[in-house]
Amino acid sequence: MENLKTGSDTLFILLGAIMVLAMHAGFAFLELGTVRKKNQVNALVKILTDFAVSTLAYFFIGYSIAYGANFFGSAEQLVEKNGYELVKFFFLLTFAAAIPAIVSGGVAERARFNPMLAATFVLVGFIYPFFEGIAWNRKYGIQDWLHAAFGAEFHDFAGSVVVHAMGGWIALAAVLLLGARRGRYNKEGRLSAHPPSSIPFLALGAWILTVGWFGFNVMSAQTINNISGLVAVNSLMAMVGGTLAALWTGKNDPGFVHNGPLAGLVAVCAGSDLMHPMGALLTGGVAGGLFVWMFTLTQNRWKIDDVLGVWPLHGLCGAWGGIAAGIFGLKAFGGIGGVSFMSQLCGTLLGVVIAFAGGYAVYGVVKKLVGIRLEAEEEFNGADLTIHKISATPERESGW
Repeated sequence: MENLKTGSDTLFILLGAIMVLAMHAGFAFLELGTVRKKNQVNALVKILTDFAVSTLAYFFIGYSIAYGANFFGSAEQLVEKNGYELVKFFFLLTFAAAIPAIVSGGVAERARFNPMLAATFVLVGFIYPFFEGIAWNRKYGIQDWLHAAFGAEFHDFAGSVVVHAMGGWIALAAVLLLGARRGRYNKEGRLSAHPPSSIPFLALGAWILTVGWFGFNVMSAQTINNISGLVAVNSLMAMVGGTLAALWTGKNDPGFVHNGPLAGLVAVCAGSDLMHPMGALLTGGVAGGLFVWMFTLTQNRWKIDDVLGVWPLHGLCGAWGGIAAGIFGLKAFGGIGGVSFMSQLCGTLLGVVIAFAGGYAVYGVVKKLVGIRLEAEEEFNGADLTIHKISATPERESGW
């Protein structure tokens, strides 16, 4: 019976890993539909290659930093408990690999390919698992301190802060170091429109991410015994809240509408196992409106050229989700309890600081050593000429 149970858990978390792996296709098509046509092929190649590099970084370094485990034993040791630990690694890898996938959307259309891969390796191998170990493996005594000080540990069930806020704030550092795309802002500082190249592709990416998110959230339970239907319904309600808020605040803009459900889902990850569905609806609604407002502000007033708006979507909505778990997770607001607002605030701020400082350090060093931005001619013709020359047929060589 024990082996049967373990085998069931292995299958359960494997299915979760497959669903989150499928979300990376969503990242790819969301970027594909947003960037200009000449950069579409590069967007597809980046997401897949980033995942491959992330796998090596997390397998050899990152997973050990976060959980103190490695896979250098014998095959006989690795298949104990039906290989559950191996599949758990696979599941958590798909979360870790979301970091460069998020960054990719922010730095699109002007970042050099190989230097970005080098940064991906360092981020997934060292920066991300450092905070992951703090939040999900109680490393360095920080969770113990929060519990002693505020009565509860920092709670992030499925990664509003650990994954999304980390990815968004790392992306902000990269975007600031890169600067805006050439021609994005004129000499007077006015915005030059770069509309999405394909709303259908953008919508497809959003739908793939939305569907996969139910594996991302629900299967964060990691065992069948811990599965909760509350997580599924809260994810649904947050998705709906984000969609309707983005529809209203974005004045029916299809780009905002399709990012709305993603904003809601980002925000509900942290407290999806604690909130009442009404709390999840409100959390998602705030996130949807926050995304539209901050995307517009960053692009138009602050002149931050974050192509897909990954800092507002993941960085800010993820941080809001971490804090919202400390509000709507409380029994006073209909939640299950066991959380502290101050612990959520402190844990969220810690994640933001580690992400932004780590991202700025990594991309800053790579920029200093080899450069991270394409030359003007390369940026004009397409985001990576090496891939362009290999992939494009002669008659299409003028651009994608």
